[in-house]
Amino acid sequence: MAVRRLFSRLAMPRRTVGSFNLRRYHSYANGVEGMPNTADGKWRATTILSIRKDGEVFVVGDGQVSLGDTLLKPNANKVRRLDNGRVIAGFAGATADCLTLLERLETRLEQRPGQLMRACVEMAKGWRTDKYLRHLSATMIVVDQEVSLTLTGNGDVVEPHDGVIGIGSGGFYAVAAARALMDTDLPAKEVALKAMKIAADMCVYTNDNFVVEGFTKDGKHDTEAEEVA
Repeated sequence: MAVRRLFSRLAMPRRTVGSFNLRRYHSYANGVEGMPNTADGKWRATTILSIRKDGEVFVVGDGQVSLGDTLLKPNANKVRRLDNGRVIAGFAGATADCLTLLERLETRLEQRPGQLMRACVEMAKGWRTDKYLRHLSATMIVVDQEVSLTLTGNGDVVEPHDGVIGIGSGGFYAVAAARALMDTDLPAKEVALKAMKIAADMCVYTNDNFVVEGFTKDGKHDTEAEEVA
């Protein structure tokens, strides 16, 4: 009888809560069975570029959100200000995941005001070790007046050597174009916009509805939303 009970338990279907299959949920969370995210290549939505040059820093994001070969939205805002405007963040990945990580980062910044690097390192540790956060698919660029950083889902906190960061589907195009323009006399904002225009021309998942956020040399905010012809 005990052996029969054991085999009957082994033959039970996968554990569910009501009609919700837990194993299927974890597969969706990891992008295995069609959950649109950047990991499985089905969700392509973003190009975010950050340029730091001559005491200025700007973050530019496009507005296109695509699912496969379908355009969902042309004017999404993927660049936000945090910490009372002292930090600018741009995100790439599943929207809900990105917003969750933005909230986590803002909480860390409240605990470590004026210490962006330390706040990012602490958040990245939690991102990597927390069981819930490990299922999130997102990459972020965060900048303040002093430092520019890339945060990844692997727990990486990377500072660029040349002040140029690009993430998302057109990130490599934007970075290549920006590096070619860094030696010119163009200011940081113009470098960012021209590089993003090149990326938009090359990447079908990137448009030219740009949102621009930045800090000028005197620390003033520079915010702009424009469509580049």
